[in-house]
Amino acid sequence: MNRILRPGGYFILSTKHNSIEAEEALSTLTTSICWNIMADKTDEVSDIGVKIYQKPETNDIYELRRKKVPPLCKENDNPDAAWHITLKSCLHAIPEAIEQRGTEWPAEWPKRLHTYSEWMNNRDKLAAESEHWKAIMSNSYLIGMGIDWSTIRNVMDMKAINGGFAAALSDKNVWVMNVVPVHAPDTLPVIFERGLVGIYHDWCESFGTYPRSYDLLHADHLFSRLKNRCNQAIVIVVEMDRILRPGGWAIIRDKVEILNPLEEILRSLHWEIRMTFAQDKEGILCAQKTSWRP
Repeated sequence: MNRILRPGGYFILSTKHNSIEAEEALSTLTTSICWNIMADKTDEVSDIGVKIYQKPETNDIYELRRKKVPPLCKENDNPDAAWHITLKSCLHAIPEAIEQRGTEWPAEWPKRLHTYSEWMNNRDKLAAESEHWKAIMSNSYLIGMGIDWSTIRNVMDMKAINGGFAAALSDKNVWVMNVVPVHAPDTLPVIFERGLVGIYHDWCESFGTYPRSYDLLHADHLFSRLKNRCNQAIVIVVEMDRILRPGGWAIIRDKVEILNPLEEILRSLHWEIRMTFAQDKEGILCAQKTSWRP
């Protein structure tokens, strides 16, 4: 929890007062990692207490500890490594240089979506990417595919990159799960810095969610990147069919040579192909899942 919380970030704990020993153990732990108690209140009727902790903003307080337990992590320990990494009982040093992520608090929402911190590389490219997806959204996705966006709430961007697709939907009543494939560049820090939600995933494996969870799936050049990793494209399409609700939509952008066999697979699953378009060997496919059952 300390690793994933930004410097100066807050942890809110709500619990019922059942065990004095457990409360003392928690107090000892939070003191050892230098979390400061900002508020501590208990409801007299329900006996449910709420505590608000704040993570320190500098490393100075770590050096003042009488007992260096837990210790600071080694300098070569990467705090960003998060895919299949064993948990460690050490504290990562708080970043202090302006070019390091976490040294400044993000702008207020929704300005945060389009405010790029000093540590972000290619900030001009990020801004251009946001404009790119904003144009696609207004000129194509919102008006040219027959999607009733009033019925769309749970959305997934299957290869999110920097969250530009999600940012373009920020004025809609939807939330977007931004998936960063584990084989792609690690852009998840950028996604979270923009105030969006994201996760790592290997699309050669099943996605950790219930069947029929999502209303719309978006895949931008995902299949062309996975053709040499996953055995067959059909396993990814079948997984999309599993996590998409009946009546849900999929928007797939990729090379035409990739889209043509995908269209055949979708038809074999009794999906309705609502729109296809191709230009200069690049194309887009919009399909809707039906209520067909095998």
